[in-house]
Amino acid sequence: MSVLVSPTSVSEQNIPITLHVNGEARTLTVDPRATLLDTLREKLTLTGTKKGCDHGQCGACTVHVDDRRVNACLVLAISVQGQKITTIEGLGGPESLHPLQAAFVEHDGYQCGYCTAGQIMSAAALLQEPCGDSDADIREMMSGNICRCGAYSNIVAAIQDVRTKGKSHA
Repeated sequence: MSVLVSPTSVSEQNIPITLHVNGEARTLTVDPRATLLDTLREKLTLTGTKKGCDHGQCGACTVHVDDRRVNACLVLAISVQGQKITTIEGLGGPESLHPLQAAFVEHDGYQCGYCTAGQIMSAAALLQEPCGDSDADIREMMSGNICRCGAYSNIVAAIQDVRTKGKSHA
């Protein structure tokens, strides 16, 4: 005889996990179906990572997992235990901006600001990946991040500025 499990009883079976976020080990209890995005925002109150489409199409939720960019809305929190997770809060803060954050301000690459965290996280990863030198190459490498304000030329200028000055420490 099989036992039927209701959806509510499954979601009530939270499990303890330890995530390594921004250089800190954080132990918490999560629903095994919780995304990394929801866990970062709701359980760890790291709200710099934005929820845009929740389908992996806009890039607003881009974070680094073991120094590789990922869409946090597509990753289960339990799947990244033991891996290094970096959010926009871990990249730099108001007292010590990452060079990309400073370049986005200088080149007005933030417009409304909603996509900015994802854009900066993606750009920080791009600076560590093989990428051509042209604006077109950067646009291609950033194509997973959407800016509804259309600040693409400013974003590319900010990335090129950091590349040219060799400021990346991502």
